[in-house]
Amino acid sequence: MMNQGTVIVYFGNGKGKSSSAIGHAICAAGAGEEVAIIQFLKGNNQKEIDFLKRLEPEVRLFSFEKNAEFFEELSEEQKQEEILNIRNGLNFAKKVLVTGESTILVLDEILGLLEKNIITVDDIRNLIDSKDEETELILTGTYMNRELMQYVDAVYEIKSIKEDE
Repeated sequence: MMNQGTVIVYFGNGKGKSSSAIGHAICAAGAGEEVAIIQFLKGNNQKEIDFLKRLEPEVRLFSFEKNAEFFEELSEEQKQEEILNIRNGLNFAKKVLVTGESTILVLDEILGLLEKNIITVDDIRNLIDSKDEETELILTGTYMNRELMQYVDAVYEIKSIKEDE
């Protein structure tokens, strides 16, 4: 049985935050849970997307951003367009939480949206508040906002001790 209804954060400068969250989601799907993953700020990594799409319908993957480039590389006009796409992704996340259509929802790189001031702690808190007791919410990103800490149940820091250059 999974930890039902918890909010889990995987953050840090090390590699493996998304992998940990997706691994968690795959284990849950294997146990019969309904799983959705919404990716933010990932660029358009088609190989990763294609692989995860093979896990459907047990694991549903969504990405609302349209540009293949990373957010930092976009022009101001493209950034404004992507922010609208990101907002659509957040609205979809809220719909998934409100309807309870998934028992596990991974918001991959949502903490990056917070770090880049695209969203606020209140935006994330509203998502947390809209989920029911059965839904587990997993957030990932490089930076953990201290204010957000009070609204989550578990925080795992993934950091590099030694990195192969």
